[in-house]
Amino acid sequence: MRKDDGPAASPTRRPRLIVGITGASAPQLAVHLLTTLRALETVETHLVMSRAAHRTIELETGMRPADVAGLCDVSHPRGDIAAEIASGSCLTMGMAVVPCSMKTLAAISHGYSDDLLTRAADVCLKERRRLVLVTRETPLSLVHLRNMTAVTEAGAIVLPPVPAYYHRPASLDDLLAHVTGKILDQFGIHHEVFPRWRGVRPAAAASADPAVARHLAKDP
Repeated sequence: MRKDDGPAASPTRRPRLIVGITGASAPQLAVHLLTTLRALETVETHLVMSRAAHRTIELETGMRPADVAGLCDVSHPRGDIAAEIASGSCLTMGMAVVPCSMKTLAAISHGYSDDLLTRAADVCLKERRRLVLVTRETPLSLVHLRNMTAVTEAGAIVLPPVPAYYHRPASLDDLLAHVTGKILDQFGIHHEVFPRWRGVRPAAAASADPAVARHLAKDP
């Protein structure tokens, strides 16, 4: 489903970013990412969802897969191996798989491209483009860890959605925004979706912890 049929080689065309959604838990991560990208209006998003993703989206978000597809610029059927993103000649910034199931991780790490999602990921690896896998599973088995090692050695970036607390999140949206921001950082996409760490002022640190105050007094 294409919303923009403009010329692919137009010099004014926004750079393309592929987003893949698998059947792993937490499709909210993908929804937040796509919603943020739509608001930024700096890249053209191409979406492909696995078969299991359709079911997980319905179960965990209450949305329909069509609703999620409506958040992107171009949505590709998972079985369309002839889609433009299946070819290295289609210039993209790369691809983020959000969330990435252990099954999809295994397929990508071993070059098993049996649908458009894994094919697009394989293209990113062979073209040396950025591939970010937001892996979802816990605890991790040795098989999972070895697949993560293999895909990292092939050039991908494994980015588990581990929550951070230095920005003192007050809501689930704050945690989602932090993961989205981390993904956008990997592609050099400017954003202000979460507060960045800017260090600790000595006065603030001293007031928070007397031990810190003593340390600063000895080594300012």
